[in-house]
Amino acid sequence: MEISVLLFGQLTEIVGKSKLTVSDISTTDELSDYLKRNFPTLDGMVFSIAVNKSVIQENTLLKSGDEVALLPPFSGG
Repeated sequence: MEISVLLFGQLTEIVGKSKLTVSDISTTDELSDYLKRNFPTLDGMVFSIAVNKSVIQENTLLKSGDEVALLPPFSGG
């Protein structure tokens, strides 16, 4: 099972890429743990998670082919 992870803003700078592909992750909580383990600078950072272009507020099941976006805080004018 593969999931595409899109990163934006300073998250791209931390990870060094704007897109990752991860395997064997079945929930957004597992994905968050995986990312914080592999990129320790992300631990403690605030970001929103969107699954297939819908921002989520709670742990969500993922399936093969899902697209997850990590969105840093932003403001508009």
